[in-house]
This record gives sequence, structure tokens and C-alpha cells, in this order.
Amino acid sequence: MNVAIYARVSSERQDIDLSISAQLKALREYASRNGHVVVKEFVDEAESGRTTARPAFREMISMARRASKPFDIILVWKYSRFARSREDSIVYKTVLRKNGVQVVSITEPFEDTPTGRLLEAIIESLDEFYSANLGQEIIRGMRESASRGFFLGSRAPYGYQKVRVKDGGKERPRLEVDPHTGPVAARIFRVLLEGKGLTDIARALNGEGIPAPKGKRWNKTTLHKIVTNEAYTGTLVWGRQGKSQEPVRLENAWTAIVDKETFQKAQELLKKRSPAVSHPRRVASPYLLSGLARCGRCGKALIAAEAKGGQFTYYVCGTLIRQGSGACDSLYLNAHKFEDLVIGKIKERILTHENLQELVRLVNEEMDAQASECRESLGTIARELVEVSQRLDRLYDALETGKIALDDLSPRIQELRQRQKQLEASRLEMEARLSDRRAELADLGLVTEYVEDLRNVLTYSSLAEQRAFIRSFVKEVKVTGKDVLLTYTMPLPPHGITQERAGVLNIVHDGGAGGTRTPDLLTASQTLSL
Repeated sequence: MNVAIYARVSSERQDIDLSISAQLKALREYASRNGHVVVKEFVDEAESGRTTARPAFREMISMARRASKPFDIILVWKYSRFARSREDSIVYKTVLRKNGVQVVSITEPFEDTPTGRLLEAIIESLDEFYSANLGQEIIRGMRESASRGFFLGSRAPYGYQKVRVKDGGKERPRLEVDPHTGPVAARIFRVLLEGKGLTDIARALNGEGIPAPKGKRWNKTTLHKIVTNEAYTGTLVWGRQGKSQEPVRLENAWTAIVDKETFQKAQELLKKRSPAVSHPRRVASPYLLSGLARCGRCGKALIAAEAKGGQFTYYVCGTLIRQGSGACDSLYLNAHKFEDLVIGKIKERILTHENLQELVRLVNEEMDAQASECRESLGTIARELVEVSQRLDRLYDALETGKIALDDLSPRIQELRQRQKQLEASRLEMEARLSDRRAELADLGLVTEYVEDLRNVLTYSSLAEQRAFIRSFVKEVKVTGKDVLLTYTMPLPPHGITQERAGVLNIVHDGGAGGTRTPDLLTASQTLSL
């Protein structure tokens, strides 16, 4: 007879004695001994038997259901290779049996009789129980190993090496300090606490030719992973926070490279340096563009500065402020006129009746496009629901007329009803999303009625409100020499621009005995050269 052979492994770790090559060899030998012709081989590697979403499996089932099927028997090593789920096994074997295709296990042979099918079902039920229980047993075993100080990671942290120790009849890995990289790891913590930044440490290590983990060059990310890893204090932490159990935590699981006090100081230092924590002076800054304006020369933020007891205020490059004259050739910007220039651009580019109407139209178009996708999905779901209902009606008719027995149809009916429930749930979800889209559409008339109110926000509202309003439209303001480059958070009408330039006056800073000459900006009407 023409046969197909099917081989599957979940992973090399779980199925060493059932490797693909071993299964294929045994299946071919069985076919040869019994005079069968192997017309097709199907292989799924690293695929779980608890699901039927396996590429080769689906291809095999599809070919077996054809009218001109190329094979009559599917040979498997064990029934668990075909499917671990009892429900999946029943459904697909029933489908195959209707088309004259039989699934045969070469190590668990049973006759195609009621008794044989009962024994087959018992074995499959045991396989399903084993599969469901296997994951829990593996996790339980790993937690036990971790609680005894064994290292379960695939790669030891930099500065450590894995060594295997006897544990009864087995060998398990523990961590020991690597004599070559351990001192480097300790040095990283020490230099960090001395005030060096991660970038400076990476530069120094690369300059000395010390290889990073995996032989690569050192960088800030690699160093951050090291100095935030509690393993260097000799502490083992394994597992994730779950609903029913805490991660395994074991102090003094191996020799520490740094003490806990050093590690804690490093964490506090990193937290202080974190860019996610804004300095209180920056948060409470009385300057509108603080945090938005940057120097186009060196990339540093423009910092607000005062002169003559606060009589004059400027935006100045941070590098120039900290390192002094010559560190950056950026200019001093009159704060009020610089802010007025940016506000003027927003009013000109965004807060007009025409531009707001265009923005509303673009937003609504995007929302309509998303709604169109929802409607298209609804149509597809509706068509499939009709098809599933028609199939169920035909099966019910076959039952009523006695053409097919209930035992034969029950798995297929169950499958179709389950699909029907899924489609109904998808339909309700799509309808809810479509309803949300309608509610989110902006009212064109209502928005344009508030043009003047929106313009007044930039003129009369509080500094906090003005700053928040500007940040909703402007992503960055970069000053390079005489030019200001505004980057918007969204494409702006009428041409969908995201950036534009505005020229400013060449502002000179005198550093002599005469003090600072008052910088100036030309008015917007004089300087805007787009």
C-alpha cells in the first residue's frame, strides 16, 4: 500500500530518544518489512503535539482529504507523535477514516476494531495527561534545583563560569568566579562608584582591548545589565512573579563579586543619573521651551540663563554654559522673542480655520480607514458564519435521515459549533470597535468654532498650559547658527510637512570687560524664510 510517514519532536531536550532521524529510520524499516511504498514524508521539528497548528501536519491532513489521495496509511512512531490532545486525535482520525486513510503506530499496533479503538483511546488519554502534566513537573523540578543553589541559566553572568557538581546520580551546574573576568566585573562596580559613567567605562575597557561578553565590544547597555544584576552579590533569583508563587530567591548561592552595600550604592547612583528622572528645576522651569529646545551644533539642551539681575533672559547651549567660551559656537537667544517666534509658527501653521479643518479631515480619514477595515472584517465573519450554519444544517439533516451515525458526526458537529462561537465573539468585538470609531470621529464644525479659544491658550493661559499645548504639536526645536528647525509631532497641512525652518538674527555674545551686549531676534515678519 502507499503510505505516508509522520515524525515530530517537541524539542531536542525532551525527545532525545525519539529524534527525527531515529523515527524516520524506524518508520522506513517498518514500511519496507510490510511491503509498503513510502510516497511522502512529513516532519515537524520543535512543534508541540498539544496543537494542530503544525505546518507538516496540516499539509498531511490536507493531502489525505483529497479525492485522489496519494496514500492510504499514515505511519507514526507512537500515537503521541500524531497528537497529544484526545479531542484533536478523535477529530482528525475520524476525518481521515471517512476518506479511507488510517493512522497506524508502529510501536503500539491495534486492530481497527471496537476493542482496538478502545485500547488506542486509552493510550492517547495517557499521552494527553503526560503532556499536560509534563510542563508542571518540569517547572517544579527547576524550582527545586534553584532553591538548592543550582544555576539554571543558559549562560553564566560575565565574571562567573559554570561548573558541574555531583548531585546524587546526576551532575548539576553551579557558579564560580572566573579568575580572568571576575576581577573585571568587580572593577566595573568600583569605577562606577568612583564617579565614572557607563560610557566612559566602556570606552576605557575597549581601549585596553578587554573583550566584552560573547567577544564583542563594550557598550552602555552591556554594562548596565551587569551593574543591575543581583547575581554579583551571590544571590540567586529564578522565576517570574506569578499569581500563585513568588520567584525563588536564595542568598549566598555562590561566591559574591561585590558586597550588597556596593551593589545598593550602584543602584542608587544609576537611579540618580537616570534620564527618566527630571531635575526639579527643569520641571518647574519658568521658560516655555525648556526640554524642547536643543543645540544643533552639539545636541545638548538649550538652558535658560539670566543677566543683569534677571533683566535679560536667554536660551544658551548647555555645553557653552558648563565648559565656557569656545566649547560650542552656538548663539545666545533672547528668550521672549525666541518663544514668540515658536508661538507665531504654531498660530500660523496650525491654529487657523483652514488648517484645523484639514487636520480634522485627515484624522477622520484615518479613523474612517480603520472603520473600513472593521467593516470588511465583519463582512468576512458574516460570510463564514453563514457557511458554518449551512454545514451544520447539512449534518443535522444527515442525522435525521439516518444517512450517517451520530458517533461519526459528533466530533465534526462539535468542531463546527466551537468555530461558530468563536465567530460570534469576533463579530461582537468588531461591532464594538466600529461603534468606538464612530464615537471618536471629530466634529469638524465644533473644532473650528474653537479656533480663537485655542489661539488664546498660547497667549493668555498659564505657563504649564502653554507648555503642554506646544508639546502636543511640536516635538523639538533645534537651533543651528541662525536657523531654527521645528519638528512637528504630526504632518501639517497643506503639504503634509513635518519640519520647517525659520531664520534668526546672528546674535553676538561679548565676553569682554564691557559685559554682555543684549542679544536680539528679528521679528517673525522679518526673519521667517521657509
